Amino acid sequence: MARPATSGPPTKGGPRVNDQINVREVRLIGPEGENLGVLETRDALDRAGEHGLDLVEVSPNVSPPVCRILDYGRYKYEEQKKRAEARKKQKTIELKEIKMRPNIDDHDYGVKMKAINKFLDEGDKVKVTLRFRGREMAHQDLGKRLLGKVQEDLGEKAKVEAHPKLEGRQMIMVIAPR
Repeated sequence: MARPATSGPPTKGGPRVNDQINVREVRLIGPEGENLGVLETRDALDRAGEHGLDLVEVSPNVSPPVCRILDYGRYKYEEQKKRAEARKKQKTIELKEIKMRPNIDDHDYGVKMKAINKFLDEGDKVKVTLRFRGREMAHQDLGKRLLGKVQEDLGEKAKVEAHPKLEGRQMIMVIAPR
C-alpha cells in the first residue's frame, strides 16, 4: 500500500511530515499511541505507509526526534480547533471611557460610578475624563478632588493605573480592576 501524499510543505512553524523528516533515526509512536522504539527514518516511513497514514514529527527538539503515525490532515484540523477554542476563551481587555464635568450633580455622579463599577466587574479598564469648559479651568482643584473621590469610592475594587493629569482642557485618570 502506498503512503498518502501530504498536502504540500507544512505551514510556517508546522511539523515536518513524511519525506520532509531528514534525520537518521526517530523515536516512533504508533497509531494507537504505543511506543514502537527508536527506528531508522526509512523504516518508520514504511510502517506509516503500511497503515496508510503519515509520519509526523511531533517533538523535533529531542534526540532522537519523536515521530507519530497519524492522519496529518486530521491532525491539522484538530490543532486548528484547539487554537480556535483557546482564542474563544481569551478575554480581551478593553478601555472604556466615562466623561464627567467638575461640577457634576450627586445623582449623575452615582450613575457614572455604577457604570464604572460595571466595566470593572467585566474586567475592562476605565478612562475617567474630566472636561473643563470656560472658567472651570481656573478651578482645577475641584477636578482633582472629584477624581480623588472616584478613586476613594472604588477603594479596593480597582487600582489607579494612570494618576490624574491635565491634558489641555481635560483631566484624565485610568483605572484598572484588581
